[in-house]
Amino acid sequence: MLHTISKILVGEVELDVTSPRSELALALKRAEGRDGSPGPTGRVVLSIASQPPNSLLHDGYRWRKYQPARLLDDARAAVRQADGADFLVHASYLFAGVPPGEAAMGDRLRVIADAALEAESLVLAGTVPACVVRLGYLYGPDSRDLRLYRRAFRIGRLYWAGPGDVLQHHLHADDAATALIAAAGQRSAGTIFAAADDTPASFAAVMDHFARMVGNPLPLHLPRFSRPLTRPFIAEEHVQMVAFPSALAAGEPRPRNFEPALPDYRAGLRQVVNSWKQ
Repeated sequence: MLHTISKILVGEVELDVTSPRSELALALKRAEGRDGSPGPTGRVVLSIASQPPNSLLHDGYRWRKYQPARLLDDARAAVRQADGADFLVHASYLFAGVPPGEAAMGDRLRVIADAALEAESLVLAGTVPACVVRLGYLYGPDSRDLRLYRRAFRIGRLYWAGPGDVLQHHLHADDAATALIAAAGQRSAGTIFAAADDTPASFAAVMDHFARMVGNPLPLHLPRFSRPLTRPFIAEEHVQMVAFPSALAAGEPRPRNFEPALPDYRAGLRQVVNSWKQ
């Protein structure tokens, strides 16, 4: 059974949100009551059940609980949930949209991407008008994994940073919520959107900056030769993701009226750390 947060109102649009206890759902709750309507009135289902693992902050662990086959199950559940709704917005992964052959994708990552693309097709083929929003890797103030990284950096623990010259697109959870709400208002059936911040950056750059913000001036990376020793606590999915460039694909528009309020990871992490002090 698919649980939702019912009656999140943004303007005059009623949003039913899947995965109600997730970090992205909390960001959507913060948008409740926002002035002005994002578009036509009615009921829209926001399918975000696949987003909890869409992060580089859990060292790949969440993929052990969220297997690729579950992407299809959750997409089917969202389509059922949307029965009778005016529109369905499905949140997917930005890395899944990188054209084949443009960059080498590891075997574990390929399985996830293929399932994500199949889930997108399933949603778009449903009877309820729908669109897809591919989101960059998420982070935000509600991220338990980011808090764990803060603790690890404060005691000087090394981390798997990946190549420093491979760039990924990231997105603050609040901006992800704004993008989904914009897509809900636009109601562009059959469209695949992309939402990320304006500054692609390597995982190493993002986390080194975060480490310095929380008091570790010299964050240390696990060397590549240590990989056999790190397998018990660094999942292969994480190793492949930080080595894969999640560039924005040509032709994937942003939802109309969406611009990230936090245009790069520096601004986003500053907001996170400041919110923790409140």
